Amino acid sequence: MQTYVKDSLLEWKEEMLKQKKEIDDEYEKVKSDLQLYSIKFSITKQVIQSTINDEIIDNIKESYHKPYEEKFNELKQYIKELDEKRKVFQMFVDKIDKVSETEMLEK
Repeated sequence: MQTYVKDSLLEWKEEMLKQKKEIDDEYEKVKSDLQLYSIKFSITKQVIQSTINDEIIDNIKESYHKPYEEKFNELKQYIKELDEKRKVFQMFVDKIDKVSETEMLEK
């Protein structure tokens, strides 16, 4: 393969890997946040189920349960988007590798 083409593909691959790494890092952070809010949501749900006083239940729902549920759902959607981005950048890397290998075999 021509040096220019090979170097350009390698540079492009490195760029894709860098972007994928940034997405992977964000994914791991969101995954941890998602786990945290899942636990918070679950705990508040259990407390609500164990509480008799309606006023306290309403207060817990407004102050904790609903915000945790909203944040959990928001993070769940965001992690799906990040996962899709990860897949896309991995496809770039895989395709660049495949083309590089094919070009090298043809020479």
